[in-house]
Amino acid sequence: MSFRRVFALSMLIAAGAAQAQTAAQPASETAPAAPAAAAHPAEAAPASGALVLGDAKAGEAKATACGACHGMDGNSTDKQYPKLAGQNEAYVARQITLFQTQKRQNAVMMGFAANLSVQDMHDIGAYFFSKAALPGVTDEKLLERGQALYRGGDAAIGVPACMACHGPDGRGMAGAGYPQLAGQWADYVVAKLTEWKGGTTWGDDAQAKIMPEIAKRLSDADIAALASYVEGLHTAGAAAAAK
Repeated sequence: MSFRRVFALSMLIAAGAAQAQTAAQPASETAPAAPAAAAHPAEAAPASGALVLGDAKAGEAKATACGACHGMDGNSTDKQYPKLAGQNEAYVARQITLFQTQKRQNAVMMGFAANLSVQDMHDIGAYFFSKAALPGVTDEKLLERGQALYRGGDAAIGVPACMACHGPDGRGMAGAGYPQLAGQWADYVVAKLTEWKGGTTWGDDAQAKIMPEIAKRLSDADIAALASYVEGLHTAGAAAAAK
């Protein structure tokens, strides 16, 4: 999906959301529960076109090495490392592939990804997808701007609503390749948006070019507000898991 199509879609979604809601919902409150996710939201990965379905049980053992940075259940404690809990399987597999092919640069991750098969990638993705991301907290001072950008975008600066691709509750869209953002550390989101603003891309396909195009239109204050809002997003299931 091109940036222009994302922008147009987000404007339609934002208009519908504005009509459906008479009052804004704080990010720190539980977002509406999304429909139950499929057990294996995997995409076609090999050149042969064969579908690869991850096995969460097999992935548990394969993900042991990931635990040192991302947490054994995918909830990292160090904010420089992203939470992987609840992340859709296809997205995890794609990112590992990008590290393996060095289209996404990270010396540590390239080492871990080097010898993984496509099946390994999907098994690891399936394991983390089976876990729930623990919800974070939104800074109340940044709530208004962050919520406005996430749910409605800003037509004046050409920024589409984040929820057009990442969903109203931040769970993402596995089939379209858009990741879950709900509960992600604000520090990590700020770092990635800042990199994209500087022109970093994760690959050379059309999809990889969407976020840099959006991020360059955001001010540093916008990035901070969005990142804080995203950290506070969570679903009813995530809230229950945190208790």
